[in-house]
Amino acid sequence: MTQKIAVSLPDDQFISIRRAVKQGRAASVSGFISSAVARAEQEDGLANLLDDLDRELGPVGADDLAWADKALGLA
Repeated sequence: MTQKIAVSLPDDQFISIRRAVKQGRAASVSGFISSAVARAEQEDGLANLLDDLDRELGPVGADDLAWADKALGLA
């Protein structure tokens, strides 16, 4: 089920969305906005997971970050 709503956006955002639709990067204005909301929900879920892990295991320490940087070849 879907709901139809009215949304107000700044002109530059609206123009950007219409451009994405015209270029085929989104099927429609509604599709673009729906995808953006889904990404925001996913980010919120990941942030909540990280918060839960911090509460359960404690925050990530400097030694852990150094290890991760080395393991990823960033240090």
